[in-house]
Amino acid sequence: MTTEPRAIVQQDGPHVAMPLGGIGTGNVSIGADGGLRQWQLHNIGNHRGDLPHSFFALRVSQWEPPFDQVRILQAPPPLRRTGTPLVNDDLVPRWQHKLLARHQGVAGTRFRATYPVAEIDYEDDLPVQVQLEAFTPMVPLDADASSLPVAMFTFTLTNVSDVPVRAWLGMGMQNPLGIDGTLQPEGVNAPGYGGNVNRVTRDAVGGWTHLVMENPSLDERHPGAGQVVVSADAPLTTALPHWSEPEQFLDFLRGRQPFGPNDWAHIPRDLADPQPTGSWASAGPSAEGSTWNGGLAAQVEIEPGESAQVRVSLAWRLPNRYVNFTQFGGIRPEWGMERQWLGNHYAERFTDALAIAEHVHGQWEGLREQTLSWTRTLRESALTDAEVEHLAAQAAIVRSPSFFRIASGELYGFEGVQGASTTMWSGDVGGSCPLNCTHVHMYAQGLARLWPELDRSMRETELDVMQAPEGFIPHRVILPTSLGQLWDRPIGGPEEPALDGMLGSVLKCYQQVRNGVGHEWLARYWPNLQRLLTYVARTWDPDETGMLHGIQPSTHDIDLAGLNTYMGTLWLAALRAGEELARLAGDEAQASAWRELFERGSRGYDETLFTGEYYRQILEDGDPHEFQWETGCLSDQLIGQWWAHLLGLGHLLPAEHVRTALASVVRHNLRHGFEDFEHPYRVFADGDDVGLLMCTWPTGGRPAIPTRYCDEVWTGIEYQVAAHCEMEGLHEESRAILDGVWRRYDGRRRNPYNEIECGDHYVRALSGWSVLEARTGQRWDAVTRSLSLRAPSPGSGWPVVLGSGWGRVHAAADGVLTLFCVHGTMTVDRVRIDGSDEREVAIRLAAGESAALSPAPQPS
Repeated sequence: MTTEPRAIVQQDGPHVAMPLGGIGTGNVSIGADGGLRQWQLHNIGNHRGDLPHSFFALRVSQWEPPFDQVRILQAPPPLRRTGTPLVNDDLVPRWQHKLLARHQGVAGTRFRATYPVAEIDYEDDLPVQVQLEAFTPMVPLDADASSLPVAMFTFTLTNVSDVPVRAWLGMGMQNPLGIDGTLQPEGVNAPGYGGNVNRVTRDAVGGWTHLVMENPSLDERHPGAGQVVVSADAPLTTALPHWSEPEQFLDFLRGRQPFGPNDWAHIPRDLADPQPTGSWASAGPSAEGSTWNGGLAAQVEIEPGESAQVRVSLAWRLPNRYVNFTQFGGIRPEWGMERQWLGNHYAERFTDALAIAEHVHGQWEGLREQTLSWTRTLRESALTDAEVEHLAAQAAIVRSPSFFRIASGELYGFEGVQGASTTMWSGDVGGSCPLNCTHVHMYAQGLARLWPELDRSMRETELDVMQAPEGFIPHRVILPTSLGQLWDRPIGGPEEPALDGMLGSVLKCYQQVRNGVGHEWLARYWPNLQRLLTYVARTWDPDETGMLHGIQPSTHDIDLAGLNTYMGTLWLAALRAGEELARLAGDEAQASAWRELFERGSRGYDETLFTGEYYRQILEDGDPHEFQWETGCLSDQLIGQWWAHLLGLGHLLPAEHVRTALASVVRHNLRHGFEDFEHPYRVFADGDDVGLLMCTWPTGGRPAIPTRYCDEVWTGIEYQVAAHCEMEGLHEESRAILDGVWRRYDGRRRNPYNEIECGDHYVRALSGWSVLEARTGQRWDAVTRSLSLRAPSPGSGWPVVLGSGWGRVHAAADGVLTLFCVHGTMTVDRVRIDGSDEREVAIRLAAGESAALSPAPQPS
């Protein structure tokens, strides 16, 4: 069974903006209307980021009947913006409004995508049909292939007329060297511009023409230094390297005269415009405060009924990243005022952007095929259209400016990208709430599964850098790490080290072990994990009750208190993970001690807090009453059980009570319609939206100062609860939550590639990857090489992502299962289907008798 991407006409998708760019590289987004916006090549969050006069255009010419017209390859913008609270993905730059008002755009567009591949049909009355495929290479488990600073465009032009057609595909682009990604130029003017130069080079072989954009006047460590290259592969490509207004480039397109390969013989290879009828002279470096635009025009000739393709790439190398964000914990005197250089990891792999372009051009088909192999793996499965669309989009969060890799390779992450939801306290440019916030990243399943080596980098930062000698881990890291960490001062959000973040660190380390990091890694970090769990036990459970007491700083940016299963189930899950880690480390005494503590805690939490409907909170003597929920029904009340299922740790509390509580969460907290709802803080659902509130009080007793954010709708929590419902067999409840999330983020009023909370591309939303594991039943333990799956229906299958390879399992009509490896290797010794004993399951391995699966041949 193969699903098809949803088609979105531009009027129905004003918020669609799909990022093109790799992990830690920055990006530019393409809209459903075909326009480019949200220029963030510096990997600095800036949804208003703009490069004026950067656009695609097409000239089509015929002799008989006479026809010669130019179209901007973008549909007209809507008359007004949607007015959706706290988002701005529907922002169309003013210069695009003006361009389309003065020059004809296409009549309409139709957008389809399975991230990271977008397809756009341009609809117009031209004698050619125009289609675009746009993507940036992405291969799960291959961080290098997924971290290329490039956007790749393939235009297919089909002659639907009865006579030959000549066409010139143009791409205009502004030279951005000198600006640092935080300001929006006005036309060709911006602080930082000046001394910009463009030059044209041509490949001796391969047929690529490159428009190389530079600024040699800049110091090599300037934040805006680097190189940008626009390339086209049509052999007959001309260039206008220096212009200031779009009309100049459009006139250039209109003035092209047809020429053929023989015309190239007498023309120097470095001449910008090689047409015999053309003239060109260097304009020199741009004046201070201004830059040059440049453009390419790729000529093709198309016979009736035939098609021609033009490939265009945009590659960039901007190597200089600095600590340009305000860090929590106050400014220490020893930090000084010196700007701290971090660099960009991708820039260490390539000498300049031209080298990146040449690398991509030489491997275009291979990178494309690897990327499409991933999207096919999702589409050729039993997942629904909506599941494929939105689960594939999980990777966009990792490749947004929410994450970056410094020159030495370590991965760091903000909570999100500052945007319309953060203007009230920290503006809308940069990263939100630095850095590596453990209590938010604790939800992020997608990174650990898609690129486990990058997730491992964050775990190592927690244990090597952030962990204090006493054992605790502050929930934010300071960069550069040599400046010291937040061990002795208030942090912010919350003030003291977040307990849920510490427990999440244990769980994520065990996740790494199950994913195949190896015994040596565990042996190295086992003392750290033991010290961390011991610190938590002595601090919050000195009497060894198995339950946590007192002040418990949390992801709600406040101090929880008393007995509660939000922190309690995380604690129980961490104890179980600690038990398993201790056994793997050969410490049976520690494993037994943590098992006994777990069993006491499990009984205590259930007997004390289960109301018969859900798990409440009980405050103890001396606990504060502000920002608590007490009799309320918290959506996240079983988050540790979600984690336990993902890690194969079993039920932490009685299974029937867990199912009852989950069903109650959905019954009480899933709200249908927000027209009459009072939003005391941030609005993430409004109008006729469906969304899961963080907390409600179905039996009354809402505190005068309830838990912070209780009236908000967070997709990170919604995904967590929906996945957990699916794991417990509550399929209708799971579907109701997901339908609400994905309807809100369908492109009409919110962007499918940008789920927000405290900022855009919010990291907590990476909990959505657990929905795929819940649907497929996938559980992987690399230690025992055991794979568990839910049986797909005959004739269908599931995607399978292990730590060393990914592919799919397919069920034949007779029920026999075949496990195909598409990328990497999949060494599987035991397979369990629907919880049955592996000996009762018929498994046929795609690679024959061996259990170590190699990539299966791909269809041609």
